[in-house]
Amino acid sequence: MRIFIISITILLLKVLTASAQLPIVYLPPNTSIHFRSPEPVQYVDISSGSIAGDIPLKNVVRIKYIPDSLNKDAVNFQKNAVVTIAGESFLAQYRIVYMPNPETETRTNIEILPEHTTPVDIGGISLSQHKLKEYALQFIGAKSKGHFAQSKAFGLAGKVSQIATLGDYIFLDISWANHTNLKYDIDEIRFKIRDKKVNKASNVQEVEIRPEFSLYQSPGFQKHYRNVFVFKKFSFPGNKILDIEMTEKQISGRVITLSLKYAAILDADTME
Repeated sequence: MRIFIISITILLLKVLTASAQLPIVYLPPNTSIHFRSPEPVQYVDISSGSIAGDIPLKNVVRIKYIPDSLNKDAVNFQKNAVVTIAGESFLAQYRIVYMPNPETETRTNIEILPEHTTPVDIGGISLSQHKLKEYALQFIGAKSKGHFAQSKAFGLAGKVSQIATLGDYIFLDISWANHTNLKYDIDEIRFKIRDKKVNKASNVQEVEIRPEFSLYQSPGFQKHYRNVFVFKKFSFPGNKILDIEMTEKQISGRVITLSLKYAAILDADTME
């Protein structure tokens, strides 16, 4: 029993020490505090009922003191209130101290700095959107290795010029050229795994997959369009192919499809 009590005491001391080392944010009674995250916020926890919080923007957390909520627990609130903010790849915690009569102007715009974060993997996400963008820019800047798939239709030409893997991610470098004088307004770009050979007497079996990230968001293009699409690792048997289908925003819109064999993905380069 004595050993058990000593162990609990040590654990509590560690928790209190960790809490004491958290960055301190002072919360005045009539002002909101905004935390700016370097990546989209996935989760927020506020340990005190005296603080209200929300996520007004995908990378902003806002907290505010709730009037008349501070009672006999005032001491506990001032010493122990903690706000936990989880991004795609980090966890950050701040100790909140209530300042009923601030003598100086308090900081209301808090940037979540790297030294205040702990790396985590939430929901299997191993790379943040920010990191995916960095790698996609590096990837698109590399020299093309050839054409893994290409197609022409309606004055359009498309090609997959690069494929690479990074951990559990697959990067596809895809470009299109418009050889007509008519601007191409993109309706959507879809990725479907389907049977290589289609029997007219049977239903077409296809599965649509969606990219985790795309480098650019373009509504259309006059002559050239290039983009990098990033997928979580996927596989399909050799009797199927990956169709990359781009459609136009017109009633009789032009459609161009690129068909990528699985062997091309298996032969992909590895990014570092």
